[in-house]
Amino acid sequence: MSAYDLIVIGAGPGGYVAAIRAAQLGLKVACVEGRGSLGGTCLNVGCIPSKALLTSSGKFAELTDLSSHGISVGAINLDLGTLMARKDKIVGDLTKGIAFLFKKNGVDHIEGWANIPAPGQVQVGDDTYSATNILVATGSEPTALSGVDIDEVDVLSSTGALSLDAAPKHLVVIGAGVIGLELGQVWSRLGSRVTIVEYLDRILPGIDGEIAKLAQRALSKRGLKFQLGRALKSVEKGEHGLTLTLDRTGKDTEEQIEADKVLIAIGRRPVTRGLGLEKLGVSVNASGYIEVDETFQTSVPGIFAIGDCVPGPMLAHKAEEDGVACVEIIAGEHGHVDYNTVPGVVYTDPEVASVGQTEEALKEAGTNYIAGKFAFMANSRARSTGETDGAVKVLATPEGKILGAHICGAHGGDLIAELVLAMTKGATVEQVARTCHAHPAMGEAVKEACLDALGRAIHA
Repeated sequence: MSAYDLIVIGAGPGGYVAAIRAAQLGLKVACVEGRGSLGGTCLNVGCIPSKALLTSSGKFAELTDLSSHGISVGAINLDLGTLMARKDKIVGDLTKGIAFLFKKNGVDHIEGWANIPAPGQVQVGDDTYSATNILVATGSEPTALSGVDIDEVDVLSSTGALSLDAAPKHLVVIGAGVIGLELGQVWSRLGSRVTIVEYLDRILPGIDGEIAKLAQRALSKRGLKFQLGRALKSVEKGEHGLTLTLDRTGKDTEEQIEADKVLIAIGRRPVTRGLGLEKLGVSVNASGYIEVDETFQTSVPGIFAIGDCVPGPMLAHKAEEDGVACVEIIAGEHGHVDYNTVPGVVYTDPEVASVGQTEEALKEAGTNYIAGKFAFMANSRARSTGETDGAVKVLATPEGKILGAHICGAHGGDLIAELVLAMTKGATVEQVARTCHAHPAMGEAVKEACLDALGRAIHA
């Protein structure tokens, strides 16, 4: 029986990063993965392929709207096969890169699906390995919708929506969260009529409400149609396509909508089946998440869990931070993740980025706060590039401690990093405002929002 200090189950962002960091710390490490390639959902059918498609579709869409720049183009042809091949190559290169990193750092890659027959043991196929510590990093999968069969032909999950061989005439997306909006915009840019159906009366649940409204307005301008306050009741397949029956929430009425394809994007759920956790006595909550303590240890000593399969935001970078902190604790070092400073980004056009508390949460908690906002319409760089939709919003205590920051706008996912760092290091809105920002640059909007929170914005 091969013996390891740590066996990681799952080679997604949390798992492979944890394995590499543990090897750096001198542990003998193996990582078990049953998927044909490394990288988990993120690299294979999530973050990376969706961003590749967003980039390619964005370039295609940009070509159709250059007249204001004095640029005219001839006939524009879309080769969807080449576009998809580019996406697949990016995925392949990155997954192969993880295999190289495993070899470089001395991490053993064990191929196959794992289960845990007993504490300190991991079984893969006919082979059993011993481990002083076991780390479960099995990630998540798309949440199913009761009564709706996802066949990846007509009714799609995010996986199927990443590999269509033609743009649907009418794509209906169920769910106005991150995945639904990103993939909805991809296919809208590539020629589909896209309707977003959401149970709530707003898009992007959990995002600051004011910023979400700015995002909806901007996405509507770019062609997405929204049907809010509606629940999908059924999907019927007919000779000429799909018929969706929707319930108007709170109004006791039904509507029907025709579609060629339906994307179910109502969220994700943890993947823990097949591991043998119940037999081991590992505590799993009612939602299927593995319960862990502040050291990421489960109710069974020596078995740890991180990432999407434990409570918290389902984000690749959060899983990475979990993994690093967990193995540092296992190795006897200090590991910690401040979940209040984990940013979230929606990579639509415009991007939506957020960190910390929303204004709604502060009001509900009765917290005394100040707010500063700055619209990109007043930013010189945004005006020169034509990317004027959205704004930066900063929330802070009256003394200036930043409690939350929210951005709707071009490059929002990059701009939020400054405010994440400020929150992490305890910098105040005064200190951010007094930091010299290059001109002309989108980042000046961050400075101006902080100035506005202090009541002295210059360009507002």
